Amino acid sequence: MKKQVFAVASSIVLASSVTIPTFAAGNHPGTPEQQTYNSSGWTDYAQLSKKLEQIEKSSQGTVQVDVVGQSNNGLDIYQARVGHGDKVILIESEIHGNEKTGTEAILNLLSYLGSSDSPHAQKVREEVTLVTLPKMNPDASELDRRGNDMSWSEVVEDFPQLAEAGGPTWNYYTAPNIQGDNYAANPGFDVNRDFNPDLDYVPEAEDVPGSSSDPGWYITPEAQTVRDVYKNLQDEFGKVDVFVDLHHQGLYYVDGTSDPVTLSLSGQFVPDPNSEEGAKYSEYADNYDYDYSRQLNVAAYDALQAMGNSPFDNITLYSQGLDLPGTALGSFALNGSGTVLFEVTGQTQSLGQKKKGMLVKAVETGLQGIIDGVAEDTVDDLNPEDYEDIPETAYRPSL
Repeated sequence: MKKQVFAVASSIVLASSVTIPTFAAGNHPGTPEQQTYNSSGWTDYAQLSKKLEQIEKSSQGTVQVDVVGQSNNGLDIYQARVGHGDKVILIESEIHGNEKTGTEAILNLLSYLGSSDSPHAQKVREEVTLVTLPKMNPDASELDRRGNDMSWSEVVEDFPQLAEAGGPTWNYYTAPNIQGDNYAANPGFDVNRDFNPDLDYVPEAEDVPGSSSDPGWYITPEAQTVRDVYKNLQDEFGKVDVFVDLHHQGLYYVDGTSDPVTLSLSGQFVPDPNSEEGAKYSEYADNYDYDYSRQLNVAAYDALQAMGNSPFDNITLYSQGLDLPGTALGSFALNGSGTVLFEVTGQTQSLGQKKKGMLVKAVETGLQGIIDGVAEDTVDDLNPEDYEDIPETAYRPSL
């Protein structure tokens, strides 16, 4: 395993944000009412290093593993890369450390694509360069919580120009009980609000992010690392064709039914820069490709529907009409990537082990649908309007 740390230029400044999420309540398999919480079955930081090393070795170098940055506490952030095609897919998992199914799905895909000699695997490797960040917020992962481990005083120490900024930012967690975690004693940021469409943005005191509709600052080393990986891929390939972010959500229902959602998808995170609502993003208008994002989401949805009449049918659209430029998805969409959000039901605090296998398989299946569609160019033949036919999410079951 090669350590190849990509340096962050001193002129680039970072920012983060956190919002206290609200979740629908419910009593279904996977909630604390029906299970004893146990996160021991998930891949932790030490296990990840060993698993990636094993995958790299068994693939005989087909999978290349590098260290591309460090967390605020100095833990390595790993990148695993497979394939040599000119179509670039970047996938990240665990930007929130208690959202772990994506990591397991990525490891499964890397193992298969790295070692299989099947015509399918060879085709994918020839057409696609798949770049993954399996655990991009390791501090949060080790704490099994949403936010990273970083205080506002550390931010000011790193960026003295923010001392008089009137911070901290709105996404800074300090409450004693967020999803069962005590941030009063150990504060941190929601890293998924620390992104900015301007990939060269330097934090300025007058730009304090005050809400979710404000761009972030790139102040967290975790967001910096993802930004730098993205920029390096742009330099190497010209653009990052696809960006996928793997998350979890609370308990929701398929609209018009009492069926609990297995997974929600989305390709919309900022208003179209060509629209009146998105005029503030007009400088990115030539990059933004909402239709391609919708086609990618349809590819994932179709792959899951092909699994047959099962919980894999319970796929919905995540909330639409969003304006979240501080998310990785919003920022990278404005930079020209087709974007896909996966939101799996339940955080690990409420998941236990009962549904783990099914949910990991759902993520893996959806990702494979995207990868195959890009590798075989079939995603371009999909009707983007089919995205609008994906069932909507409901907060309560239909009676």
